[in-house]
Amino acid sequence: MFVINHRKIFYGISVVMVAISLFSILNWGVKFGIDFVGGSILEVEYTETKTQKDTVIDDINSLSLDKEFSVRETGESGYIIRSTTITDSEKNQILSAISEQNIVEEVRFNTVGPTLGRELVSKGIMAFAVIVISIILFVAYTFRQVSKPVSSWKYGFVAIIAFVHDVLVPVGLFAFLGQFYGVEVDTLFIVAILVVLGYSINDTIVVFDRIRDNLKKVKESKRKDKFEKIVGKSLKQVYARSLNTSITTLIALTAIFIWGGESTKWFSLALITGVIAGTYSSIFFASPMLVTLSKIKSRPKKVEKIEDVESTQ
Repeated sequence: MFVINHRKIFYGISVVMVAISLFSILNWGVKFGIDFVGGSILEVEYTETKTQKDTVIDDINSLSLDKEFSVRETGESGYIIRSTTITDSEKNQILSAISEQNIVEEVRFNTVGPTLGRELVSKGIMAFAVIVISIILFVAYTFRQVSKPVSSWKYGFVAIIAFVHDVLVPVGLFAFLGQFYGVEVDTLFIVAILVVLGYSINDTIVVFDRIRDNLKKVKESKRKDKFEKIVGKSLKQVYARSLNTSITTLIALTAIFIWGGESTKWFSLALITGVIAGTYSSIFFASPMLVTLSKIKSRPKKVEKIEDVESTQ
C-alpha cells in the first residue's frame, strides 16, 4: 500500500520528468538525421594511424564545399561524416582531403532524399496512431468484466497516458543530447520508441491483469470499497516480477551501450531510458491513477445524496 498511499509524490515525480522532457522538446527540438531530412553519410576507417577529429574537420572545411558537416568517431579508427547531400565527386574530394596525412578507406556511403525522409516521418506517425487506437480498444474489451468501480475503457486511457509518459522521457533526453552533443535521431530511434511502447504496455497490462484477477474474487457490490486495497495488493504481487524483468533487460542494454558499435549506442540508450520510464510508470503511475479515477468518480454520488437529504427536509 506504500505506493497507493503516497501516490501524489509519485505523480509529482512523473510531472517533473514530463515537464523537463517537454521543455527540451519544445525549446530545442529533436535533431533529425539524414534518414528524415535527407543528406549523405560517409563512414571511413584509417588503416594505420588515426587522424585527430579536429584535423579531419579542418581538412573538410578547407574544401569550401558550402555544405553542412558533422563528424563523429566510430570504433577505434573510424569516423562517420554526415552532411547535406553531396555528389560522388564531392565525396572523393573529402576522401582525398582526409587521407593526406594517413591512409583512409571508405566503409560506406549512403544518400537519402528528402522525399523518403518525409515518408518515414508520416509512416511513423501513422504507426503511432494505430497503436494508440488498438490499445484502447483491446484493453477496453479485455477488462469489460471488471468495469466497476472503474470503467473498462479507463484502463486503456490510463495505459495510453502511461506510454505517452514513457515516450516523452527518451525523446526529451535526445532533444537535450542533440542540442549539446549533436546526437541525431534516425530510423533506429523510431524502432526504439516502438519497442518502448510495446514494453511499456506489456508491463502495465501485467499489473492491470493482476488487478482484474483480484477484482474477480470480490463481489461486485464490495469492489468499490475495497478497490484501493485490491490495487495495493496487486502491486505487491507483481513488484518482483516487473523489477527483475527490467533489471535483466537493462543489464543487456547497458552492455550494448558500453561495448556496442556506434550504430547501436544511441539505439540502446533510447531503450534504456524507455525501459526505466516504463517500469516506473507501470508501478508508480498507472495503477495509482486507477485509484484516483475511482475516487473522482465516486464524488458526484456523495453530492447527490446530500442534495437528496436537503430536499427531503
